[in-house]
Amino acid sequence: MKNIEIFEPAMCCSTGLCGVSVDPELLRISTVLNTLKERGIEVKRYNLTNAPMEFVKNKVVSEFVKVYGADRLPVTVVDSELAISGRYPTNEEFTEWLSLPQDLLGKQECCCDGGCC
Repeated sequence: MKNIEIFEPAMCCSTGLCGVSVDPELLRISTVLNTLKERGIEVKRYNLTNAPMEFVKNKVVSEFVKVYGADRLPVTVVDSELAISGRYPTNEEFTEWLSLPQDLLGKQECCCDGGCC
């Protein structure tokens, strides 16, 4: 099984799902990670506010932040290699990395050029 870690920018709480207006992408990623967890698959998720030492300890992420700054977060690291920066993985990317059935996480609706919302 692949080791997947998501390193997120500073947020008010561990998931970013607080306050009056919730970012739909944060809601999607939380739902995906909960679905995976229910099936025994752990994806580690680190928030710069709550787990700054994880950013320092991970050589790939530490170097990325030194070069590009925290403004380019989130980043996803798969098996100790930078896989994605500046956005969260799509449902399809998760299913591909983890060799899961395509319909497990549902099809993501794309609403804009160059990415899914």
